[in-house]
Amino acid sequence: MNFSWMAWTLPTALFFITIFALLIGMAVWEYFSPGGNPRVGILRFETTRGDRLFISLLGSAFIHLAWLGLVGPNLWWALALSVIYAIGVFKTV
Repeated sequence: MNFSWMAWTLPTALFFITIFALLIGMAVWEYFSPGGNPRVGILRFETTRGDRLFISLLGSAFIHLAWLGLVGPNLWWALALSVIYAIGVFKTV
């Protein structure tokens, strides 16, 4: 297969590896503790840990896109900000 259309830099590879690892981790977590532990957070509707992961990934994508547009291609700080955002989502949403 020809993957030359994709700019496989280290941050890009780490981003996709992290998403894959998160999905595997969530699957293992769900296997050992089924149900997703639904709760009502600041959004005022019931969310499971899978919902919170989706919200975290969606927000992280927007953080990275905004960082690219406003700051530039150095994404390490955007990654740190995304991790902080994800921790906040899992604690409050």
